[in-house]
Amino acid sequence: MQEASSVNETERLAALALYQVLDTPPEFAFDAVTELAAEICSCPVAIVSLIDERRQWFKSKYGLPADFTECPREITVCNSTVCSNDLVYVPDLTAHERFKHVGVVTGEPHLRFYCGMPLISREGYGLGTLCVVAFEPRELRPSQREAVRRLAQQAMALLELRRQLLERNALLTELAHAKAAAEEARDQSERLLRNILPEPVARELQRHGKVEPRFHEATTILFADFKKFTLLTESLDPARLIDQLDQNFGRFDEIAVANRLETIKTIGDAYLCAGGLPVPSRSHAIDTCLAAVQMQAYIQSANRQREKFRLAPWELRIGINSGPVIAGIVGHRRFTYDIWGNAVNVAQRLEEACEPGRVNISASTFHHVSRLFEAEARGSVGVKHIGAIDMYFLNRIRPEFSADAEGCTPNAEFWRASGAG
Repeated sequence: MQEASSVNETERLAALALYQVLDTPPEFAFDAVTELAAEICSCPVAIVSLIDERRQWFKSKYGLPADFTECPREITVCNSTVCSNDLVYVPDLTAHERFKHVGVVTGEPHLRFYCGMPLISREGYGLGTLCVVAFEPRELRPSQREAVRRLAQQAMALLELRRQLLERNALLTELAHAKAAAEEARDQSERLLRNILPEPVARELQRHGKVEPRFHEATTILFADFKKFTLLTESLDPARLIDQLDQNFGRFDEIAVANRLETIKTIGDAYLCAGGLPVPSRSHAIDTCLAAVQMQAYIQSANRQREKFRLAPWELRIGINSGPVIAGIVGHRRFTYDIWGNAVNVAQRLEEACEPGRVNISASTFHHVSRLFEAEARGSVGVKHIGAIDMYFLNRIRPEFSADAEGCTPNAEFWRASGAG
């Protein structure tokens, strides 16, 4: 006999795969169905089976040996039943033209009676069967045949429940992945926000959606830029210029963080940072001066390497001033933490009045750091729009407070003498 096959066999097999039931262990609920079917129909064997592309696999069986779990689909009666949409009832298989040559009839186990109902999925695909069989011809009452239909529906309901649980678990997994992705995106956003803004300011912005401006009475501002930067832009291609500027500012950021300063912004070749905000600090002037001498030491070291290759040096000028500022957030779509006040303007004028490779500080800053740093008085120097300002060149940490010969690294005595350690 030619093998029966579903009109949509590819789709049927795909539907069967959704249940992930093949080769799973026995389950009590399915075993109860087969036992009840055999008892109602007074048959020695009852089977709940699923049929894939090559076999009839038994999910539950009553009256068969434990090790008998499958058989080739082409020799079974269920191979035809799965392609049907209603009960297949054959009192005598040997007298039926369609089934008398099937392998399970002509050979072991020599079936004679068969009653089976396809297990039809919600999409209308036959996945397998519930059948009762016997080794002698027999008749079933209409009520018994109806019982086979109802029990097949129950078996299919169990399969559908399994599929729903699988779909729920898949959905929960998908939701878990989506939640993890959302949390990662949120964490990434928070990390980005903390990189752009000081952490206390970022927290306030996240909590309230805005940041109130703050008046900071005791701060120290560092303003730096590179003299003759325009000449460098003419001698270097843009990519190399930006790369080198990024390296310099990247190192400045590291120095600022190490000395408890907050980077405010960079504009072209200008770099602005400050101590004492947004969290107040008694050592704001000391921290800022430490950062300044370390920045100059870094640039001087880089210039020694540049000199070997006959490259133009980076001529860094730094101005430092201590005083009050107002700090806050500007912008709505692109947030920027900025500072305003005369103290900021003075720091910029000090930088403009500085010599390359030096650190120029105001008298207000000198007052905070004179015990710890060596400085040269420059007297009163007139600057644009402000007038005369008392200035000092900051040279280094005093030798007795320095951990290195260059006077860039403070020792333990430095912090004891500062009163901030």
